[in-house]
Amino acid sequence: MSKEMLNALDALEAEKGISKETVIEALEAALVSAYKRHYGQATNVEVEFDSKKGNIHVYAVKEVTEEVFDSQLEVSLKDAMEVNKAYEIGDKIRFEVTPKDFGRIAAQTAKQVILQRVREAERNIIYNEFSAYENDIMQGIVERQDRRYIYVNLGKIEAVLSKQDQMPNEFYQPHDRIKVYVSRVENTSKGPQVFVSRSHPDLLKRLFEQEIPEVYDGIVEIVSIAREAGDRSKVSVRSTDPNIDPVGTCVGPKGQRVQAIVNELKGENMDIVEWNEDPAIFISNALNPAQVVDVIFDPTNNKACTVVVPDYQLSLAIGKRGQNARLAAKLTGFKIDIKPESEMEAFYAQQAENEGTPEEEAYDEQIVESDMTADDYENVEFEEQAAENEE
Repeated sequence: MSKEMLNALDALEAEKGISKETVIEALEAALVSAYKRHYGQATNVEVEFDSKKGNIHVYAVKEVTEEVFDSQLEVSLKDAMEVNKAYEIGDKIRFEVTPKDFGRIAAQTAKQVILQRVREAERNIIYNEFSAYENDIMQGIVERQDRRYIYVNLGKIEAVLSKQDQMPNEFYQPHDRIKVYVSRVENTSKGPQVFVSRSHPDLLKRLFEQEIPEVYDGIVEIVSIAREAGDRSKVSVRSTDPNIDPVGTCVGPKGQRVQAIVNELKGENMDIVEWNEDPAIFISNALNPAQVVDVIFDPTNNKACTVVVPDYQLSLAIGKRGQNARLAAKLTGFKIDIKPESEMEAFYAQQAENEGTPEEEAYDEQIVESDMTADDYENVEFEEQAAENEE
């Protein structure tokens, strides 16, 4: 028993990376519970495992008292002094109470403890492995599905794909190979739980990194993504190299690069637009394929604007069910109100009137420079006219 136990602990440490001290500590605690359960005693016991010889000893721990009320927990000072004259009241004494048949119980308990520790170690290994893939992309095989989830085999673990993480235009069948985005990894009481997604915007980002070397290397940077999974997405890109066209690089020759991403997403439409530090230009690019005549920013809200488009381009700019405008707003972070040119003629006319004549502007500047109000200025003119009349 002793040699077998030590050999098992050494093998466990070598193969699973579980330290011998950790198992022994857990084993001692489990043997205490086993002793109390099998021998029906509430004795305050301790179990000691000899890590060199593999022997197991059970000790009853009793407190030295003047008068004994519970013989299982206390020992009289007189009896204690027979063991050792140095004992005093309040000291703790250990008496060995190892049962003759305790070896069988110890073996069963050790087996359970070791199996439990192995399971825990394997769970930790899987958790550490897959937590490294969090916010990354993996390829899996569809195993099965129920009312809540589709279960995707990632090799060592079965990940779950919830309904909100599925693409509405996809139908998943067993043995289908799909690429999924690892959105979350949790270490639960039942073991590691991996949550994956097909609708997450970052899935698109990882696919771009896989298909486009310049994006992976950082030469072309994805600034923002607006996605309605399974239908349409807009991606804004910029280049850190002035000699590289970010949009053309992502599209690829004859559209091959972006087409590979579209195919992976089962035909999801893809708009790739160039990011620009000028918000007006960026918003115009984001509304592609519609043409933009003007972008008017709201002076009271720095994240709102009105976009003017030709009348015949209005429906194209708004898109089917407002999708183009909605995605452009998500991509740029601006609240976008789209107006046709015909409705803006009155606005432009009013704006032209507000600009004023050169004489009016000079008059306004004079008021500002002299720190006088408009009423004060009119009073001065009235007094000068009255003086001329008196003369």
